[in-house]
Amino acid sequence: MNKIYLLIALGCILQGLFIKSEHENKRISAVILKGLAAFVFVTIGFIAYRRVNNAFNKVFFYGLAFGMIGDILLNLRYIFEKQSQKIFLAGILAFLIGHILYLAGLLPQARGAFLWPCILLGALAAGLLLAYIFKTMEVKKAFKIFGVFYLGAVFIMTAIAIGIAVVYPSRRSILYCIGAILFTASDVILIFNTFSGVSRFSRRVVNLSMYYIGQILIAVSLFF
Repeated sequence: MNKIYLLIALGCILQGLFIKSEHENKRISAVILKGLAAFVFVTIGFIAYRRVNNAFNKVFFYGLAFGMIGDILLNLRYIFEKQSQKIFLAGILAFLIGHILYLAGLLPQARGAFLWPCILLGALAAGLLLAYIFKTMEVKKAFKIFGVFYLGAVFIMTAIAIGIAVVYPSRRSILYCIGAILFTASDVILIFNTFSGVSRFSRRVVNLSMYYIGQILIAVSLFF
């Protein structure tokens, strides 16, 4: 695991450098650094998949890979400004596919009667957040449509992860659960920072840090 710890440290350094470059409006270097940081958690997921070669880890590895694609696309929109909306939506689609893959990996583990309550609670939480966003923020129709599916998938995935960690506690389920919660929280912060009309660098730092730690924890959970 020493190599994994070194990779985690490298990834965190790259993510920190990316945040700095983005804040300094160095758009090309920001995209490169963000892609490299994302490649680190994909590499950790790949190593875990090769060590524990099963269908679950394969699905989660692909989910991490789509997360990397989403990462790169979300920052490419700052370089290709004329196509920024389309690129942003493509990035959200990549993350949505990643969450669907995470869901596909979680569902076989969600044995027992808690599955449907978790799905309902996740859908309810997403619905309440969406209702608040649509009522208080100006959001274009395309973003609303994507938002419904994306937040629905994110909150349901996280609710199921929490259910698994509670009913079947293990290092894997707990690490994944914490990672999923951080991922979801980072998305909520991103939404408020992007669409509330008040964008703050401090929120951006928290959003990006929570997201990256979340993806790292999801990748590390695959070793157990």
